[in-house]
Amino acid sequence: MDLERYLLLSAVLFVIGMYGALSRRNIITVLMSIEIMFNAVILALVAMSRFITPAAARVPGADPADVAHWLLTGQTLAVFIVVVAAAEVALGLALVISLFRHKDTVDVTEVNLLRH
Repeated sequence: MDLERYLLLSAVLFVIGMYGALSRRNIITVLMSIEIMFNAVILALVAMSRFITPAAARVPGADPADVAHWLLTGQTLAVFIVVVAAAEVALGLALVISLFRHKDTVDVTEVNLLRH
């Protein structure tokens, strides 16, 4: 597969996740849609890292350290996004449990935290 197909797949996944996050009322579904969006970004970063690095290596006089830097940049960002997504899931689950205990619902539209 070439870079365009990976980026197209990433864009499709991101749009599906955005649609799910904006159109659903259940907070768990919204969190899952945000996870799909995170995965789309990870796919794009790793694909860009994978396809851009060989092009940088073919440049005359390219330093091997720079090539390794470009290769690891996308993968490092992907790992960082996975860590942030794991923290988001833990925080989101805690919010869902707290919300359900206090309001007896997980519907986003029925929650107003400014009122008592």
